[in-house]
Amino acid sequence: MTMPQVATSYAISSSPVIACGVEFTEEQLDEAICGSVKELLIDVRGASELSDLLSGVATTDFEQERLSQLLDVRHDPEDWLIGEALAEAYVSDKDKCIFPWPTSRDLKNPEASPAGADLTGFQIVNDELEPYRFAFGEVKTSNDENYPPNVMYGRTGLKNQLEGLVNSFPTKQSLVLYLGHHAANADWQHMYKSATKRFLGSGYTDIAIFGVLVRDVTPNESDLSHRAKSLAKICPSAMTISLYALYLPVNSIAKLQAKSRVAINGGGQ
Repeated sequence: MTMPQVATSYAISSSPVIACGVEFTEEQLDEAICGSVKELLIDVRGASELSDLLSGVATTDFEQERLSQLLDVRHDPEDWLIGEALAEAYVSDKDKCIFPWPTSRDLKNPEASPAGADLTGFQIVNDELEPYRFAFGEVKTSNDENYPPNVMYGRTGLKNQLEGLVNSFPTKQSLVLYLGHHAANADWQHMYKSATKRFLGSGYTDIAIFGVLVRDVTPNESDLSHRAKSLAKICPSAMTISLYALYLPVNSIAKLQAKSRVAINGGGQ
């Protein structure tokens, strides 16, 4: 999954936590939406798998037409879902991650937000025997002008969610089991087994955690600086934590839905 090479606005890592802000130009945002983000929003891979599964079910032209209509998902995604797709594409490209079960597949209602972590998958590691570990992430999309934005705080804020991923066994347990139920007959079952072995052997700490803010304000390191220092104090040695602030052009979050609509309906590449 290739993303445009965006400029780094600041790097304020607090070992072992990585923290940086990157800035998208208008052209780079359009490139991302028309490419990797669009593929995630319409779930190209999932649609292909379903089409293959149902290929023998639709036997008449009428049924084929109905099947095509059934699999054609072109609803207008909400801003938060577009932000998640952008974050997923960025993390996948930068940190060698694979998220095999997209958030969009858990939406029983396309206008609803599912429970659980926003990003659930695997990170490729340099280990021949067990080359994958779990990767879990939370994403917040906000046009709030505060630094940091209000989505950082509260019961469902990014601060609390990231601390839960670090410290809470039930939180990690639910995500590992969630992926396991989907891995049972999947072609990525080997990734799950590798990640689980690393997870068990490390005392439930060998995982990669990501926290991503998607914003449309001028970059400011105060979005991440305090959180990086706080998480560094509680990060186990086998765990890595990466915090990213993805800065879109000012006031562009309000335009994300229109941009995505154009891309999904054939206006993009």
